Amino acid sequence: MNRLSEVQRARIAVTASFLCNGLVAGTFVSRIPDLKKHLALSNSSLGICLFFVAAGVLSALGPAGKLAAKYGSKPLTQIGNTGLALAVSIVPLQFNIYFFVLSLYLLGFFMATQDVSMNSHGITVEQRAGRRMMSMFHAMWSLGALGGGALGALTIKLGLSTQKHAAIVTIIMLATTLAIHGLFLSAAADKHPFTNERKVKQPAIFWTMGLLGFCGAIAEGSASDWGAILARDTFHAAPAQATLPYIAFTFTMVVGRFLGDRLATKFGSRLLISVSGLIGGLGLAAGLTVGGVYGITIGWFLLGLGVAVVIPLMFSAAGDLALKEYPGVISPSVAVAKVSGITYFGFVVGPPILGALADLTTLRATMFIPAALALLLAVGSRLTIKN
Repeated sequence: MNRLSEVQRARIAVTASFLCNGLVAGTFVSRIPDLKKHLALSNSSLGICLFFVAAGVLSALGPAGKLAAKYGSKPLTQIGNTGLALAVSIVPLQFNIYFFVLSLYLLGFFMATQDVSMNSHGITVEQRAGRRMMSMFHAMWSLGALGGGALGALTIKLGLSTQKHAAIVTIIMLATTLAIHGLFLSAAADKHPFTNERKVKQPAIFWTMGLLGFCGAIAEGSASDWGAILARDTFHAAPAQATLPYIAFTFTMVVGRFLGDRLATKFGSRLLISVSGLIGGLGLAAGLTVGGVYGITIGWFLLGLGVAVVIPLMFSAAGDLALKEYPGVISPSVAVAKVSGITYFGFVVGPPILGALADLTTLRATMFIPAALALLLAVGSRLTIKN
């Protein structure tokens, strides 16, 4: 049996890192009701606490990009993997509200550190292999998140505490981190030290890419945040039926991401995002117009196809653009951090903005906004991405 090549080993390491990041996300979401109950938090208090996850994410993005450029993404990915494994283990301890928000901040911080560094390493692996892989990596994140949610449901059914659930995830994470330690490309593979100390204005194109990712993030978040609520409150779905929009959306997100690399290679990122945006925007708008549980389920099914490839292809395009057209001006890791920072801000501000608009109008009317943003992606990608 032939030994795996350097790129094949690194691909395994990056895939495992994406799976672990998704596993933590799915684990955390599945246990939020239990965490809320333990500290007897109100909905508003829980919302404030969850803001510290976002604060941790946003505060880590810039430093993570710069450190990955200076020292290489390999050591930072390993630090992120280990830090995230330990962070998820302390969240359920909940000694008091102050410890809880600190643990949430650390969770967000290490999640973002790992996210930036593993995306940067994934871009380097792509370039070494000479073919697209980012969409597949993000598909593995989605599978990890689904696995985390399923593990959460299982541990709840078995009556295991949040602490024991978190301990299981931590052991899985640490074992995986140890197993993939020697599989990454060397740290020198993507170091980008800058010897010129003068400040260089970073190209505006990366802000534009981030804004397109921002639109994709709000559209993506709409399914998990509002799909079930719309089904139950507006169309009076039974609890089981109300999960259909999110299930349909998640299914097409996973399928779309697994196919994304192949389709982007054949048709190009620009055309793929443009057509996907049209499918997602028009599909969700049609589903909302038809109405009913099955109408909106089909709408979010098509939206999933529309936004599945947006974030991975934007990250890949940003890293590729930085390496080929702006060497010495901005490193791929810093470019990914910039684009991801703007993108992930959409996940932070999307829920409160859409919620406020839903109170002013109706939730059904407000959900046309994600549809419009998907259509904006179709237009914006034609102007931003070169191929």
